[in-house]
Amino acid sequence: MQIDHKAGGFPTETVAPAPDIAGLQPLKTIKSRWPAIIGGLVTLAMLAGLAHELLNAGLAGLERATPRDPWFYVAFAALYFIPPVADYLIFRRLWGIPLAGLVALIKKRIANDVVMGYSGEAYFYAWARQRAQLVAAPFGAVKDVSILSAIAGNAVTLAMIAVALPVGRDLIPPDMIRYVYGSLAVIFGTSLPFLIFSRKVFSLPRGQLWMVFGIHCARLILGALFLAVAWALAMPSVALGTWVFLSAGRMLFGRLPLLPNKDLLFANFAILMIGEDQALSELIAFTAAAVLLVHAVLILGFGLHHLATRKRV
Repeated sequence: MQIDHKAGGFPTETVAPAPDIAGLQPLKTIKSRWPAIIGGLVTLAMLAGLAHELLNAGLAGLERATPRDPWFYVAFAALYFIPPVADYLIFRRLWGIPLAGLVALIKKRIANDVVMGYSGEAYFYAWARQRAQLVAAPFGAVKDVSILSAIAGNAVTLAMIAVALPVGRDLIPPDMIRYVYGSLAVIFGTSLPFLIFSRKVFSLPRGQLWMVFGIHCARLILGALFLAVAWALAMPSVALGTWVFLSAGRMLFGRLPLLPNKDLLFANFAILMIGEDQALSELIAFTAAAVLLVHAVLILGFGLHHLATRKRV
C-alpha cells in the first residue's frame, strides 16, 4: 500500500504484476492427462508384445493341429473371458462401473499377459482415475483386488497340491521334488504377511475383502475346469478326469516360483500321463497361440472402435 499525494494523501493499493502462468500450463496439462498418457503407453506396449509373441511362436502354433469340435471354441471363449468378467463383477460391486468397464478390464488382462506383470493394474488404475465420478481414490481398491488375486491363486494352488501331489508325485522327476517343496514354502510364506498384517495392508472393509477373495477363487476353479473341458473336446480319447488333473497341474506348475523351465516340465508331466506326446504338444501350442490371436483381434477392434467414435465426436 502507498500514499498517493496527488490524490489528496489517501492511501491507494498497488496492483501487483500478474503472475506469469504460461509456464504452469504444461505442468497442469500433464498432471490432468497422465492417466491417458499411461493408458496410451500400455496400449502401445501391448501391441508390441503381441506382435513379438505372434511372429515368434504363436503363428506356428496356430498352423498345427486345429480342433474340429466347435464346442472346443465355446469352452475356449469361456476360458478366455472368465478373468475379465470376474474382475468386472468385483468392480461392479465395489464401484458400480458400467458395462464399458469390461473393455478396460479385458485390456488389463492382455497387458498382464503380453507386457509385464501388473502393467494391467497400472492401465486400469489410470482408466479409473480418468473417471472420477466412479470413485475418488481408486488406488486402494485396485491394490486390494490385486493382492487378493495373488492370495487366492496361492490358496487354490496349495489346495490342488494337497490333492494332486500324493497321486502324481511319482511322475515328477526326483531332482525336481525339492524345488516343489521349496516352492510350496515360498507360496505359503509370501501370503502369510498379508494375512498377519491385513489391517495395515488392505483398504477395503472385511466383507468386501471376502467377496473379492471368493470371486477370485471361483474364477481360478472355473478357469481350470473350462481348460480341462476344452482339452477333452480337442482330444476325446483322453478321459475328462485326466484333463481336470492336468489342468490343476498346469496351474500348480505355473505358480511354483522356484521351478526352472515350468512349461517344459508341465509338458513332460502331461506326456507321461497321456502318452500322446505330439498331439498333446500341438494342442498346448494351439491353445497358447489362440489366446494371443484373440488378444490381437480384441486390441485391434478396440482401437478401431475408439477411432470411429472419436471422429464422430
